[in-house]
Amino acid sequence: MERREFIAGIGGAAIAWPLAARAQQLAGRVYRVGYLGTGANNPRILQFFRDGLRELGWVEGQNIVIEYRYGEGRSDALSGLANQLIGLGVDVIVASPTPAALAAKNATQTIPIVGIGFDNPVQHGLIASLARPGGNVTGISYAVGPEIFGKDLGLLRELVPGLRTVAVLSNPDGVNHGIIVGNIETAARTLGIKLLIVEVRRPEEFEAAFATIAAGQAEAIFVVGDPMYGVHQARLTDLSLRYRLPAMHTNRVHVEAGGLMGYGPSFPDLWRRAAAYVDKILRGAKPYDLPVEQPIKFELVINLRTARGIGLEVPPTLLARADEVIE
Repeated sequence: MERREFIAGIGGAAIAWPLAARAQQLAGRVYRVGYLGTGANNPRILQFFRDGLRELGWVEGQNIVIEYRYGEGRSDALSGLANQLIGLGVDVIVASPTPAALAAKNATQTIPIVGIGFDNPVQHGLIASLARPGGNVTGISYAVGPEIFGKDLGLLRELVPGLRTVAVLSNPDGVNHGIIVGNIETAARTLGIKLLIVEVRRPEEFEAAFATIAAGQAEAIFVVGDPMYGVHQARLTDLSLRYRLPAMHTNRVHVEAGGLMGYGPSFPDLWRRAAAYVDKILRGAKPYDLPVEQPIKFELVINLRTARGIGLEVPPTLLARADEVIE
């Protein structure tokens, strides 16, 4: 054998050996993933996460086990749930959205955490920066910039021509309440829309909130994303139908549960991409070496059943731009 062929053979073996060794290392072991959700179980969204894992060779019940815990809209329950997952000896924790990621981060500084859809992760101390997370947290941010709220209000105006007043339903206990409401106020001023800020902390306050909205003569409602609101979306839908109020939401989950319209980052895309982080970490990557990514796909979802329920005709031009129409 010539010298260069021998060296090439050694080089090829050197490249192939770590790959083979890694595969051998993974073979025969069942990894444990903890999933911590602030809201309720959503099998449809979770399926995108499972599909992403399967595409990368991870099959639930074979080489990976996922332990699920949900706060059901109660942020005060998340700390205990995070500690439960740690007690099970999970290899990585997947946490969504911000309150869950914060609870996981407060519970462990060593177990890798993959956040999905967390807002303002730098401001909340979850990471040092998007490019260099610097700790045990990484993942997919929900960071979309304040301009998205102008888009949301603009879509509402298309839906309700001559729109003048929009009620904003927000939970003041939410970790991003001040930032989001401030961004909506900035967008509203630009568009010449008057806002009526209505704060709701508990589901039993919904009834009074909608009475306040009606008294304020709001023509539509902007529901700020909040886990508690998601858990009680059916109640919100019932009240919107009763008061015949078109509602804009910040994600598709609320629209699937009966909300009228939602625009924001694609949840299926976020959850599928999160699987790649889990894959890399289980194969040896460190969270601080994995930059936090931002949304790249956005979607407009419209629920025609709800539109008919409030007697609203959705403009054909708006329907034509929708990524999904629920009928």
